[in-house]
Amino acid sequence: MPLNPVLKRLPILILSPHSRCNCRCVMCDIWKNPDTDEISAQDLERHLISLESMGLEWVVFSGGEPLMHSDLFRLCALLRKRKIRVTILSTGLLLERHAAAIVENTDDVIVSLDGPRDVHDRIRRVAGAFDRLAAGVHAIHARRPEFPVHARCTVQRLNHNQLRATVAVARRIGLHGISFLAADLTSTAFNRLAVWDADRQMQVALDREQTAALESEIEALALEGDCGEFVAESPEKLGRIVRHFRVHLGEIAPAAPRCNAPWVSVAVEADGTVRPCFFHPPIGKVDAGTTLGDVINSPEAVRFRNSLDVASNPVCQRCVCSLNWRY
Repeated sequence: MPLNPVLKRLPILILSPHSRCNCRCVMCDIWKNPDTDEISAQDLERHLISLESMGLEWVVFSGGEPLMHSDLFRLCALLRKRKIRVTILSTGLLLERHAAAIVENTDDVIVSLDGPRDVHDRIRRVAGAFDRLAAGVHAIHARRPEFPVHARCTVQRLNHNQLRATVAVARRIGLHGISFLAADLTSTAFNRLAVWDADRQMQVALDREQTAALESEIEALALEGDCGEFVAESPEKLGRIVRHFRVHLGEIAPAAPRCNAPWVSVAVEADGTVRPCFFHPPIGKVDAGTTLGDVINSPEAVRFRNSLDVASNPVCQRCVCSLNWRY
């Protein structure tokens, strides 16, 4: 049954509260953004009025680094007051400083973990990044041991053979679980002004030998029995990461995952740009005269959803993640 292009419900909002980051990751260009845009509490409250009628359930603060926002926990309080779940996606560098406020004002944290200490710091290009992340996790759990802190690992050239080591270190520093996804190579997400050229892609992508090594690493990880438990993905879903790099090498045809993200969520950037997900082009922009609710069902947004066939869309076919939300 086709999905309705006019949204009556929007359970998930992915919100970048400002435009900065405190890492310099090789697979992301957000840190290059010179802007200092921030979403204020007044902005958020204005949009919540329009979104409450659409059944908003969950706000994910993304980035960049949300904890660099000048008044993030006031935004969190506005949401928690309305019984909306609040998740922070974080580099981990500021967790220790904000541990008390995180435990008090959010529901969970997902940190970026790229591997054991040396690998993580090399990818983040920040000296001591791993140790600061670990200290932050410990500071949160010193206040509330059961507070959920999970990790997300982006698989790429520098860590493709480190999945088991990454799981081990995630356990050691007290994380509650970890998920893996492939590095995006072909979209304009993450502040890329244009699609990367071939040389830039190969700084992150895997060659044939590395892709084979990744496949062996996933098979070994599956044998250890963590998949679907501490590791969020099943062995079959981890296999999508291998297929992603085989598609990039031209060995197999791309295939889109099952996904309904454009019908159940939007991603909003600090300057008001609204996207149906991280990877598709904008469907509008919030300004002083419009609310987020206006943009979500604007003619441009409705046209986009009406014409989107996930299975055949080239952006969806090369997507590294998916959302299949069930009410």
